[in-house]
Amino acid sequence: MNTATDNQVAIFPLNTVLFPGGRLPLRIFEQRYIEMTKQCIANNRPFGVCQIKEGRETGTPAVPEAVGCLASIIEWDMPQLGVFELKTEGTQRFRIMHSEVARNGLITATIETLPQEEPSVPSSALCAEVLKAIIDKIGSVHFPAPHHFDDASWIGYRLAEILPIDRDTRQRMLLLSDPAERLSQLEQLLNEQGAPQARR
Repeated sequence: MNTATDNQVAIFPLNTVLFPGGRLPLRIFEQRYIEMTKQCIANNRPFGVCQIKEGRETGTPAVPEAVGCLASIIEWDMPQLGVFELKTEGTQRFRIMHSEVARNGLITATIETLPQEEPSVPSSALCAEVLKAIIDKIGSVHFPAPHHFDDASWIGYRLAEILPIDRDTRQRMLLLSDPAERLSQLEQLLNEQGAPQARR
């Protein structure tokens, strides 16, 4: 990792999908990810979070999805020896171009970052209204400010995080590069589900 270039990152496969602007708390205890965390903190570098395509979070290295999201460490603590507690934030989507597994099981990858979505006016009033209702219900503390109810990407990413949808659907939302299309698909899901409940 010390010699990594800007397009080389460690990959953390998880049973979750991280979106740009999303917050992800992590408890790190496996040695390979402890080393990853130390390097990221020391070099002020992000790591890549990818949903698991095949395998498990612990043990034998899992096969990650090709598209994930870079995660920056915004706070960290070591409450006991050998355990990191992290608060991370998603920054930018990326695609894995090539990956390899080190002897300790850590996956590193050469990536290409995907274009940031330009701010755009939400195309779905329903999605904005539902998100506002959810934030009012579970508290804005779970949605770090600033809130961007005038931005289609922000609304789409936040809804995709909390609606009761399966991981494959979340991954599909991450793959989409058109915020209007993302909101259109989310609106369809909302209409199919009726009144949604936030994911716990």
